[in-house]
Amino acid sequence: MIATQPLSHWQAALPYWVSFLLIPLIWATAFAGGWWVLLIPLSTWWAFAVLDRLTGLNLQNADPETPDDALHWYILLTKLWAPVQFLTLFGLIWYATHSDHLSSWSKIGLFFGMGVISGTIGINYSHELMHQKSRSERWLGDLLLAMVLYSHFRSEHLLVHHRHVGTPRDPVTARYNEGFHRFYPRVLLQCLISAFRAEKDKLARKDRPWTDRSNPFWRYWALQTGMLILAALIGGWPGLALFLLQAGVAIWQLELVNYVEHYGLTRKHLGEGKYEHVLPRHSWNASQKASNWLLINLQRHSDHHYKPNRRFPLLQNHPQEDAPQLPFGYPVMTVAAMIPPLWRRVMNPRVRAWRRHYYPEITDWHPYNKALNPGPRA
Repeated sequence: MIATQPLSHWQAALPYWVSFLLIPLIWATAFAGGWWVLLIPLSTWWAFAVLDRLTGLNLQNADPETPDDALHWYILLTKLWAPVQFLTLFGLIWYATHSDHLSSWSKIGLFFGMGVISGTIGINYSHELMHQKSRSERWLGDLLLAMVLYSHFRSEHLLVHHRHVGTPRDPVTARYNEGFHRFYPRVLLQCLISAFRAEKDKLARKDRPWTDRSNPFWRYWALQTGMLILAALIGGWPGLALFLLQAGVAIWQLELVNYVEHYGLTRKHLGEGKYEHVLPRHSWNASQKASNWLLINLQRHSDHHYKPNRRFPLLQNHPQEDAPQLPFGYPVMTVAAMIPPLWRRVMNPRVRAWRRHYYPEITDWHPYNKALNPGPRA
């Protein structure tokens, strides 16, 4: 179904700008101090879970051939976020380290909330930007990732994850029966290694060493070092500690989402190390309207992997026949992921149903479980 309102109209894009409301909200919590600093995680996790119930599902699809010049308000949204987050993050570091009314616990709570913003919104927007052809957009994506010390995510996502999703070569594909608390330390190490190796191999194919200045890791390290120095100059050691806190929370938020997006889903092995092409069935889809506004359609992840170059307003919703569906949006599912027994109770039956629906010809999944997960078998 084609959206009834033209995408070029600013009113069509307006709901996706909801993330900018988090900026005055976090400043208000900084001024208020105390328990008010918890408003950011409460608003992003719980308020949007409630809003999802109230607003329902969005099953409409825009015309995927819509040109960029009709998407001005959507593109502007992602471009503006980088300078806004930069000013907010370092402005809060200055404010927190030069104000007397914030206790140590209030500062920790404040920058926990800042990490929720820079992870839930910032890294998500960097993900949209890194997929674009425009050099300026990719640079903005790099700046957002540098603010959370996770610059290698760009290389890992583009060169490893999209190529190897649903196979043993993709660290980010959460294995069946793998709890988040086992997934998280594994993915932190393996993604860094795989990202560096992918860039090294890319240079080797051009007969260049990894030390070549075209290796983006030099840019990653320079930008991250600059962010650390700036935090220390503005707030001293306390400012640096608060910066590291928000970066850690942001990375945790990202990997929670990564865990949810592909849990237990595998591509069919065709033999000799080859796998079927990536299809919508290899990512979990979620159609909850409000959380897709906040996350600029990230929950239409099935279509993103199927057509990675589509801008977020053009991502298509795939029905159950084509893609597996999450029972709730990411705000609920990421909380559930933190409780492995609850997660397995909700998701393992859905993974098994996915296997029966899409691959009825595969009667023995033990080889897949063994390849993807050294833990307990199904």
